[in-house]
Amino acid sequence: MQKYILTTGPSLGNKIKLNEIHQDNFIYRINGAHGTIDDIRKTIINLKNQIDNVEILIDLPGNKIRTANIDQNGVLLCKDKTFSLNINQFNYKDFYKLLKPEMKVYANDSVFLFIVKEINENEIIFLSKSDGVLLNNKGMHVRDLHSNIPFLFEKDKQLIQLCNEFNINYVGASFVRKSQDIQEIKKNINPNTKIISKIETLEAVNNLNDILNEVDFILIDRGDLSTEIGIEKIPRFQNYIIQMANHKGIKVFLATQILKNMEEKPIPTIAEIDDLYNISKSGVFGIQLSEETAVGCYIEECVKIVNLMQDEINNEKIVL
Repeated sequence: MQKYILTTGPSLGNKIKLNEIHQDNFIYRINGAHGTIDDIRKTIINLKNQIDNVEILIDLPGNKIRTANIDQNGVLLCKDKTFSLNINQFNYKDFYKLLKPEMKVYANDSVFLFIVKEINENEIIFLSKSDGVLLNNKGMHVRDLHSNIPFLFEKDKQLIQLCNEFNINYVGASFVRKSQDIQEIKKNINPNTKIISKIETLEAVNNLNDILNEVDFILIDRGDLSTEIGIEKIPRFQNYIIQMANHKGIKVFLATQILKNMEEKPIPTIAEIDDLYNISKSGVFGIQLSEETAVGCYIEECVKIVNLMQDEINNEKIVL
C-alpha cells in the first residue's frame, strides 16, 4: 500500500480534523518553513492528541532563501518595473553578497522572475518580469547558489532538537547537495528518526548515488527542482531519479502539484489524473500532498481520489 504524506495547515488539522479522514498509511507533514518553533511544537501536540501512534514528518526549511519581514499586504510587482527589498527582508542576511547584476531570481516557485539590477549594503533593486504581489516567506531562488550557503540554518537546528524531544518519525532534509549534508543531520538527530533526503537541487542529482547510500528514503520535490534545472527537464530527471533509487532499494516519495486543481475545485484535471496514474505505476513508495491539504478546500475529495487511483491500479484490467 502506498504511503500518503498529507501537509497540515489552516485546513488539515484545524478545519478538518484528522480523525475524519485518517488512514493507517498517512504521514502528517509539518512544513518547518511556516510558523515559529512554538507554533510547530503546538502542532505536534495537536496531532498526537488527535491520533494515537500518529506518524509525523517535520520538513526542515533548509537553506532556501526566503522573503522575511514583509507586511501582510506584500510588495506590489509590475512587469518591467523596478522594486527594492532591504537586506533584512530575507532569512539569510548575507544574501546580497552572493548576488551580481543581471542575475535571475525565480521567486515563489518560479511564479515570478526578477532580474538583479543593483546591490548595496542596504538594499537590492530588482527588475520584475511579472505582475503580482510578493508575500512574506516566499522562496527566492538563484540557480547554482546553494553551494555557497551553509547547509543548516539556525531554524533547522532548532527543529532537529524538536524532533529529538518528541521522537518524531521522519525528518525531511531540504536542499541536500551531497552525502556529507545527510551525515551532518545524522550527527544531531535521534537515530530512530528516519531521514527523507529531498532531491531538489542539480547538485543532489549529480551526487545522487552517494546520497542514496546514506538514506532509506528520498523525496523528489518537483517544484524546487524545476526552478533549478528548468521545468521542461522534470519528466526526464524524475524518471532517472526514480530508476536509480529503485535499483538501490531506496523508497521514493514524489511531491509538488499532484492534485493542484483540487486546492479550489472538487475534482482534478484529467492531466493530473494521468500524472497520478503514471507516478503510481513508476515504482514510487508514496506521494505528498502539499497545498492541496494544507490550505485546500477539498481534502476529503483529495483522499478519495488517491484511494480510487490506487484501487484502479491494484485491480486494473485491459478492456478491449
